Amino acid sequence: MEPIITINNLIDDAKCYQVVRMLRWPDGQVICPLCESTQIDKHGHHNTEPKRQRYFCNSCTTYFDDLSSTIFAGRHQPLQNWILCLYFMGLNLSNLQIAHELDLNEDDIQQMATQLREGINDKKPTPKLEGSVESDEIYIVAGHKGNPEAVRNKGRKGRRNRLKGARGRGTLAKEKPPILGLIQRGGDIALKMLENVKQKTIEPIIRTTIAPGTLIYTDEYDIFGRLTEWGYQHKTVCHSKGEFARDEDGDGFCEVHVNTIEGFWSLLRSWLRPHRGISQEKLPLYLGFFEFVHNVRRRGKALLGSLLNLILN
Repeated sequence: MEPIITINNLIDDAKCYQVVRMLRWPDGQVICPLCESTQIDKHGHHNTEPKRQRYFCNSCTTYFDDLSSTIFAGRHQPLQNWILCLYFMGLNLSNLQIAHELDLNEDDIQQMATQLREGINDKKPTPKLEGSVESDEIYIVAGHKGNPEAVRNKGRKGRRNRLKGARGRGTLAKEKPPILGLIQRGGDIALKMLENVKQKTIEPIIRTTIAPGTLIYTDEYDIFGRLTEWGYQHKTVCHSKGEFARDEDGDGFCEVHVNTIEGFWSLLRSWLRPHRGISQEKLPLYLGFFEFVHNVRRRGKALLGSLLNLILN
């Protein structure tokens, strides 16, 4: 059970480092990040951060400290700011809001938030879905904000106004990338930004994420037409004919539907709404972060413990 971290633990340097030590070494036994030895001696404190404990490994004769081999090592911002930034990210504040809350430069917060999202994406577990799974796709407008070279390569000037996507289905090249969603009923979600909506694009994702033989529910879109060839059971609803749910076994419960994933899309759009103008280069980081937040099923102070535990371990 991960501890609930209160805001009072984040406004004191000593408590911040105590939280890090508690999450890195929950049984109190410090472990060398290089050789994983437990033959460790304390070796004073950091020169510029007196609450940051230093250690010496007797096995590999390495010096390290509370933050060594973590995403927080070697940063110019104090640990307190990093943890508070992560806390506000869990509350889904925009980078501008976080900068105001912490009284920091927005560019610094942009860089910190990006590095934290990258850390979450690198370490989050890959969902493995089984049982009853629903699959669907949506399209999110995402240009090349903050990437002038990509804009020049498209042969146009940068936009001053909000990017507006073309009607209908989009692709990465059209700056309206598809997002594939796979959700296990009563379980986890897997999100993936696609280059396009083709069978050869989604096949490796589905094979990696969904256990063979799983029953997959989709709409009538033809990219899902080969699921049975790939080793899955497949049932569809035809939205174009006004069908949104169907009872096949006569028990009065309409089990054939994609309403779970359709409802999830509303949650995703609400989560992305405060973050205006997400570029397609950064969009996978936002998707991966929300995927973890959804799957861990924690919010607020409880979520911060899960985020820190993932980054530190």
